[in-house]
Amino acid sequence: MRAIYITGFMAVGKTSIGNELGKVLDLPVIDTDQYIEEKLAWDIPSIFERKGEMYFRDEEQTALRELPRENVIITTGGGMVLRKENRCFMKENGYVITLESSVNTIFNRLHDDLSRPLAAGKTRRELQKLFKQRQPYYHDADLIVETEGKSIPRIAPEIVGWIKTQMLSKRSTDRGCSNSPK
Repeated sequence: MRAIYITGFMAVGKTSIGNELGKVLDLPVIDTDQYIEEKLAWDIPSIFERKGEMYFRDEEQTALRELPRENVIITTGGGMVLRKENRCFMKENGYVITLESSVNTIFNRLHDDLSRPLAAGKTRRELQKLFKQRQPYYHDADLIVETEGKSIPRIAPEIVGWIKTQMLSKRSTDRGCSNSPK
């Protein structure tokens, strides 16, 4: 089976839902942020502080290409979709599933979280601005799943059903990225 890439804004539940999908589908789950932290032996805030966001984005892109492309669920960091090359790579090598939630829910989950450099200390309005800037990139996905008010055990079967439909329809593996946002 092609890789399953879980994308979405910070704190939408990518890791939790990815782990549930891993149980349901009996597949390993790899979190790109955790992979990068282990590889560099630094946490994400330290990477941003010491090397900057561009260095981290380069590491994300490298990690994406180092990870398996079959029989795996990969949960991505919220900024993985910022580079068109990453979006194209994920589409060419797997199913891209974006999780969405409201800005209010995301803000409530993030407002005391200092582990996310791009959200730490942000007001609701600042977070909403970042969310809106990224939304077109998140929507460049095969499936968008609204998570607001849904439990993880309810979301996972929705995604599994969609994946099974895709596998049965034998979707072409040449999926290109010509219509992808820049």
